[in-house]
Amino acid sequence: GGLIQLPALFAAFPQAPHTTLLGTGKLAGFAGTTSAIARFIRHVRLDWRLLLPAASGAFVASLGGAWLATQVSPERFRALVPLMLSLVLAYTLAHRDLGREHRPRDLGRHERLLAAGTAGVIGLYDGFFGPGTGSLLVFLFVRVFGLDFLHASASAKIVNAATNAAAFILFGLTGELYWLLGLAMSACNIVGAQFG
Repeated sequence: GGLIQLPALFAAFPQAPHTTLLGTGKLAGFAGTTSAIARFIRHVRLDWRLLLPAASGAFVASLGGAWLATQVSPERFRALVPLMLSLVLAYTLAHRDLGREHRPRDLGRHERLLAAGTAGVIGLYDGFFGPGTGSLLVFLFVRVFGLDFLHASASAKIVNAATNAAAFILFGLTGELYWLLGLAMSACNIVGAQFG
């Protein structure tokens, strides 16, 4: 979603502050991910012992990432966008065969700390920029915690909702968002999440 949505916002509003566009995108992303969660939760059993530490770590780190984004000049941030999008696209295309088997690992204190820390790193990235976060989270849940693609996708939505909420809150407090556009995008994200 972010690989399409964020570049479209930057292309449509070349003079807008990057924090406005990031915040508007996070509003729409939060709506889509929470809508997908509502659908997934009816069909997939989630391991909350893994997800609560991961979502908490990601939420806090996403606040930090969003704050970092507010500290970067708009010119420098816009110059970074094509590079960051190219890296995320290359990563996404290289990891299309994830999660064929569901073999969750036993969870102890170490694994919960690992979930909080690694999701926190991804959350920092999501707060700062964001496209590809869902794919990174799926990769984390498949490779590190042994979930299949369906369970990893559902788990990624929980964590991604936390990162989107954190960044949306910070951007909403520090700048102007395009509320009408964000709400219209939210409606489209909800429809897409339900069909997806």
